[in-house]
Amino acid sequence: MLPTPSALLLDFGGVIVESGRSPQPEEATPRQAELVRRVHRLTGGAVGEDEIRHALDAAKKARSRMRENTEECLEISHEQLWGELIAVEWPAVARATVLVHASDLTRQWARRDDWRLRPGIADLLDFTVGRGMPVAVVSNTPCGQAHREALDEFGLTGAIAAQIYSDELGVYKPHPSMIWAAARDLGVAAADCWYVGDQPHRDVVCARRAGVGAAILMPEGEPREIGENTPDAVVADGTELLALLRQSL
Repeated sequence: MLPTPSALLLDFGGVIVESGRSPQPEEATPRQAELVRRVHRLTGGAVGEDEIRHALDAAKKARSRMRENTEECLEISHEQLWGELIAVEWPAVARATVLVHASDLTRQWARRDDWRLRPGIADLLDFTVGRGMPVAVVSNTPCGQAHREALDEFGLTGAIAAQIYSDELGVYKPHPSMIWAAARDLGVAAADCWYVGDQPHRDVVCARRAGVGAAILMPEGEPREIGENTPDAVVADGTELLALLRQSL
């Protein structure tokens, strides 16, 4: 039996929304293709579309490698992303131009065409609103504004009391400050929260470091290797999470 929570903390990708596989470079989504065209226009054609596409793909891989350091967990800024990873080898004028638009370009880069609500999440949030139980989003992301816009489009913003994103806080999970910031914004202790994430090595570790009441894993797709990062419970989707919450109450 899990402790009754005073608040729920939910990851965004993998918990609130799920998505399909990441597209290969040659099959870029319409949103990604528009980003390439926009950057091409901003740079006055100084950087070709193929070069832009390659730079975006390389930056995504480089950012993933950088995030393997789970001790300091320092998130890079939008300006660092474009100035040091994406446009680092571009002509100086082109690089300076995209730096001016770094935040909005990162927002566009972070959006996914295939985000869809995980089953049961809408019912879960209806339940928490009815109970007066606050919910916060705690998510690693290149741009929190992209997630805020998606929650607006899904009609969920009113059910979310706080949103904590790594690019806005300056650190990423498993740094416990992500959860501590959410608990502080909700006015509750971390020990009185459940944290729900989809990655054992980031979310369960973050929950343990922050001292939450329960660390719950909601793996996206096939269950991933848990190893030593054992959660307090595993649920398949929002429907099972709601059942677990009802049981605790």
